[in-house]
Amino acid sequence: MGGNAWTQTGPYEPDLVAAFRQAQDDTLAGDDHGFGGRSIEELWRDPAWHEYIFTGGTGTVLDFPHMIDATDRSDGPFMRPLTDGEVRAWAPGGQPTYEDWDAALDSGRLEFPDRAQGNCTVLYRGGGPALIGYWGVTAD
Repeated sequence: MGGNAWTQTGPYEPDLVAAFRQAQDDTLAGDDHGFGGRSIEELWRDPAWHEYIFTGGTGTVLDFPHMIDATDRSDGPFMRPLTDGEVRAWAPGGQPTYEDWDAALDSGRLEFPDRAQGNCTVLYRGGGPALIGYWGVTAD
């Protein structure tokens, strides 16, 4: 199998790791995938969750145990923010809107990562940061 590509947005916070955790908490509150009553940290310690993620996944930010540094090229499953240079490659002004991000993904100017990996970037509205755009590919 080749994995399934997905996109999602979450709330903006200056601390991208905190924003990622908030997006995970919000996503988990909306659908616990049958693993109710546990935090994302607890889920990632459960071998049954690993099996669930690596044989299908959720197609959301829940598929990743944590965020790595933008310059870290480790294999997944990790969420990695884009570097400034990577953002400017498809959004020359460095402040992409949701529409810019969506169009770049649709056109292939912005690629999906490899299986079991995710990327994120800040999305702007009215000149200020508004959301975090997340996208990735499931492990299956």
